[in-house]
Amino acid sequence: MFFILSKISYFFISPFTWVLIILFFFLRSKRQMWKRRLKWGLIITILFFSNSFVFKEFVRMWEIPATPIAEVEHHEVGIVLGGMFEYDNDTERLSIRRGGDRIWQAIDLYKRGKLDKLLLSGDHGYVTDRGLHESEQLKELLVRWGIPENDLIIEGKSKNTAQNAQETAALLSKSYPHFSSFMLITSAKHMKRAKACFDKEGLDTTPFSTDPFVGKDRSYHWDEFIIPNADNFSNWFTLNKEIVGYVAYAVMGYL
Repeated sequence: MFFILSKISYFFISPFTWVLIILFFFLRSKRQMWKRRLKWGLIITILFFSNSFVFKEFVRMWEIPATPIAEVEHHEVGIVLGGMFEYDNDTERLSIRRGGDRIWQAIDLYKRGKLDKLLLSGDHGYVTDRGLHESEQLKELLVRWGIPENDLIIEGKSKNTAQNAQETAALLSKSYPHFSSFMLITSAKHMKRAKACFDKEGLDTTPFSTDPFVGKDRSYHWDEFIIPNADNFSNWFTLNKEIVGYVAYAVMGYL
């Protein structure tokens, strides 16, 4: 039930939804005073959530910074969280998303000898089956690319971050109790919630953040201050999802 409710809640945490709601009331309002207020509310909302500088300053406060590979120490297992791919049922192949930087960086760490094993965690995060079974399908792809099958560990049951941690901890405890050093690999904006979930399960992990929106230095281009960017509505949605998800997980006792 929590899983389904969390998916429904996504509609209400999207800034685009808020724009539609304000627009709806603006068009329905008969009183000029309210139409004027709603008009300015609409303009301010659009400008605020489409501004790249504003978004990046907010996400800077939430992301766990990325670590230079030169500073990464050796770990036995790199735990790569799902949410990287969609599945194209027409062509029967995986289609990568922004979060795919997780597996890209994980492979690089593995090839550099920083990781001995890659543990792929996650099935899919949809309410209904859309053909994606991420960890299993990704394993098949990586084996075709030349990574030995015995260097890949699959956790293919979980559908959200809490389950990633629960199922991974159970799998490692039961089948791989000899491993003792773990690296957690996921998106910078997702790392705070993910690390807290794994800590809750008693699995001590070293965070390795991927696909960060910001770096440690503030380096902005002039257009990021003044030119609206519609992509930021989607970026704000993912950030809101992480913040609301963190709070919800804390309430449910997953953290």
